[in-house]
Amino acid sequence: MAFDPTVPVLPLLLTNDGNGTLGQVDVAYSGAKNMIELSGTQDEECGDGTTSLERDIHPVVIISAYNKMLAEALSIIQRISVPFDTAADAQVLSLIKTSTGTKFVARWSDMMCKFALQAVRSVAAGHTGGQTSIDIKRYVRVEKIPIGEIEASRVLSGVLLNKDITHPAMRHISNPCVILLDCPLEYTKGESRTNMEFSGEGDWARAQEIEEEQVRGLCERLLEMKPGLVVTKKGVSGLALHIFAQANVSALRRVRKSDNNPIALAVGATIGWKPGPGCGLLRVEKIGDKYFIFLTECHAAKPCTVLLRGSSKHILNEIDPNLADAMSVTCNPFFNPTLGPGGGPTDVAIGVGLQQKARSSAVQGVETWPYRAVLDAMEVISPDLSQNSGGNVIRVLTELRGVLGGVNRLCVQMASTRGIQTLKTAIEAVLKEQDGGARSAGGLPEEMIEAQ
Repeated sequence: MAFDPTVPVLPLLLTNDGNGTLGQVDVAYSGAKNMIELSGTQDEECGDGTTSLERDIHPVVIISAYNKMLAEALSIIQRISVPFDTAADAQVLSLIKTSTGTKFVARWSDMMCKFALQAVRSVAAGHTGGQTSIDIKRYVRVEKIPIGEIEASRVLSGVLLNKDITHPAMRHISNPCVILLDCPLEYTKGESRTNMEFSGEGDWARAQEIEEEQVRGLCERLLEMKPGLVVTKKGVSGLALHIFAQANVSALRRVRKSDNNPIALAVGATIGWKPGPGCGLLRVEKIGDKYFIFLTECHAAKPCTVLLRGSSKHILNEIDPNLADAMSVTCNPFFNPTLGPGGGPTDVAIGVGLQQKARSSAVQGVETWPYRAVLDAMEVISPDLSQNSGGNVIRVLTELRGVLGGVNRLCVQMASTRGIQTLKTAIEAVLKEQDGGARSAGGLPEEMIEAQ
């Protein structure tokens, strides 16, 4: 065969297994895609057996077996878990410390654990009946001020704003009525070019008076509601500030929407519609060379602010993610108030339980394969953890398998939600695509139905 240099040579790939062949095939059919992904998963986990998918094993059988295995594993976690009282501060703080003991914030572990518990309880307040919903990303804010010592940090039941004062008369106000606006308190200029023609001597002065009358009218309508603080995300003219100062009313201008919404939640106001009487104290404090507005002691007590102070931004940037992890750990027992053994014993208990289930008459045939696959995966975790911590692997595993009934007395406890979510994510992520392929395939083939 003659070699033609003008013909481009395509890259060649030689393979001797099903996964390597199917990996080079570009298909659009969903069922074929699922078979390719199944083959790839088999090759990654075992390194072989990628042609066993052709041995009359329908994906529905595999999916059904994995679902049974998942239900059995979740029941094992519930069986070895113990009840947990979220109202007991000592128990909750002990649980939170397990997430901060090995991190940068361990030096101030007690303080940060109390901050996390206080913030989560503030956010969770007000939920009665049904499933608890805790949105720490929306209602908990962390403000970092690189001035002072970390011991000066605290949790505020309200909102903290880094805003300059608009006039020197701003003062501390108890129980102020807060009005939130999304419109400017100044004369609105035209969006396009506007021409004004003056023929008389006093026309220019009259035009300025009209602008002042409009601003004065807006301020008078707001003052009829007897506010203590007016907040707007637009500008405030000097005339409006003068009118508010004469009426002993404070004003904040150009407040971002991300700050305006937490204020509305804290004081119980509606932006541009209803004033909020829920603020207990408004005060202005100068920290370093910046002014900060504190809206604290809010009656709603749902949004809160964690004020972190430290000597530098680098330290605060290290503490911030550690505090976020502590708050996430604090939320877990509020969703599922049970604790389970941590550090590997849960995986050993699941492995022993699945092994007993696989040997029973309830699971037969190819349905035992998912049990064995998950069992092999679970038995890898505890030996690795024991070896990394310098322990005797054989002795530790023997003790855990021998005293599974009292495993909680031997181990560090963690929220059961963590193990449940990890197991669900691992199994359901694998089955999601396979479930779609099985449904598109039209169910079990006739020979498989007859075999069952």
